[in-house]
Amino acid sequence: MEPAILIITLLCGMLVSRIGLPPLIGYLGAGFVLFMFGIEDASLPLLQQLADLGVTLLLFAIGLKLDLKSLFKAEVWASSSLHVIGSLLFFVPILKLLGVLGIEQLTDLGINQLLLISFALSFSSTVFAVKALEDSGDMQSLYGRVAIGILIMQDIFAVLFLTISKGAVPSVWALGLLLLPFAKPLIYKVFDKVGHGEMLVLFGLVMALVVGAWLFETVGLKPDLGALIIGILLAGHAKASELAKSIYYFKELFLVAFFLTIGLNGLPTWADVGLAAILVALVPFKVMLFLYLLTRFRLRSRTSLLASFNLGNYSEFGLIVAAVAAHKGWLAPEWLIIIAVALSLSFLLAAPFNANVSKLYQKFQPYLTKLERHPLHPEDRQIRIGKPRFLILGMGRIGSGAFDELRLRYSGEILGIEHKQELVDFHRSAGRNVVQGDAGDTDFWEKLEKAPQLELVLLAMPHHVGNLFAVQQLKRLNYEGKISAIVQYAEDAEALRESGVDSVYNLYEAAGAGFVDHVIAELLETAAHSNEPQTAEKPGSVPKASC
Repeated sequence: MEPAILIITLLCGMLVSRIGLPPLIGYLGAGFVLFMFGIEDASLPLLQQLADLGVTLLLFAIGLKLDLKSLFKAEVWASSSLHVIGSLLFFVPILKLLGVLGIEQLTDLGINQLLLISFALSFSSTVFAVKALEDSGDMQSLYGRVAIGILIMQDIFAVLFLTISKGAVPSVWALGLLLLPFAKPLIYKVFDKVGHGEMLVLFGLVMALVVGAWLFETVGLKPDLGALIIGILLAGHAKASELAKSIYYFKELFLVAFFLTIGLNGLPTWADVGLAAILVALVPFKVMLFLYLLTRFRLRSRTSLLASFNLGNYSEFGLIVAAVAAHKGWLAPEWLIIIAVALSLSFLLAAPFNANVSKLYQKFQPYLTKLERHPLHPEDRQIRIGKPRFLILGMGRIGSGAFDELRLRYSGEILGIEHKQELVDFHRSAGRNVVQGDAGDTDFWEKLEKAPQLELVLLAMPHHVGNLFAVQQLKRLNYEGKISAIVQYAEDAEALRESGVDSVYNLYEAAGAGFVDHVIAELLETAAHSNEPQTAEKPGSVPKASC
């Protein structure tokens, strides 16, 4: 039956992807289909081992991308913490009421079991949110960064639960793990030496599964916690992002096994589907609670609404919590199936709402703006740019060079836009007029004040999609000046010209021409020196060797 497992899983994943939903819904469905054919989780121990590896690598990957400073922002740590508390206060009495009204799965549950279910329902899906942000190009937007920060905080809450659920008292040797930060220089040296390709992947697996999971489990701690902490330890390295990408498909493949094991626990009854539908009907509460909390931390109502809808679903981490609770005997196995169905249905509901959230904001803007608190968050205020004649989007090496050349001719009339605050600070210290903003973010253009004297916009962002998006936004704002762009590939140049860019500068072609000009200049200079008359040598001097 092994070939059938792979074929059915692939077909279900493809079918779900075709309608624009995350493939994990298909993998859950594949588990149910396989169960119908008589395959059960207990008969496939290897599948369970792969599922555990998937969860471990998921936490390791989260650690690799974790910016600890972003978690210390009140709109992230406080909003996520208060939302979990608010969710418990909301879901526990609602679930208790449903039990009183005769929902059989809830009738005999105690307060501890209700708290566990409510805790699992408080999470939002990292998989869904990241996919939605990537599809919209808003990963670096303020609302995207806030949503991702909240998701990471929720992941940390889940890891703490997994650690506590282990139940065993850690060994006294666990104190030795406090020395791990002192090993960071050595680990980073090894990280530098492994290079790229398969050696980088192997290094990542060793760090996640041996130094992280195995070492922590040896001293009585949860292996998932070890993977997360080692990921955080490596997050500051220059190749952390490359490592996260290199193990991405390992993580995704092993997580397929996790979702399959959920479905292999049994088929949902009609009563289970009905209860899951009721739980999905409660998702709007999660959205409204996020909206209220984020506006309390002085984010604009638009930013808050976009982030809230991005988080308006149930989570794969809720499944992980339910799986642990079911394994420990704290919850009946049927709850794993109910939450799996609720997760799938919540994705079906969230997808169209996320696609149309901007229209919802425009419709209800007068009411939503009443929720705002002033002064607004520093990152969410109107972007004031003054009256520049030249605007440079992207202040990397090329943008910086362009700024300096323009400054030689038009001092005081140039403005650079850069989304990384550390680069903004660097440029300002160097005397450049630069403000923070992400031109690849719809929110940036919503907050940008008008510049009536603007004559030229130079697109110097590293990604073609971002440059193309900026052109679309400039046209939407009825900008009538010139637009120039820097590209790496010929097909990108053609797409930009078709979108309305006046002049396109091919980076590689120009670099080649510049290199030849430099070589010719060097050759001419050498030839000029060789034709100079030789001066008489001083007595006793050593003659120069000829070539």
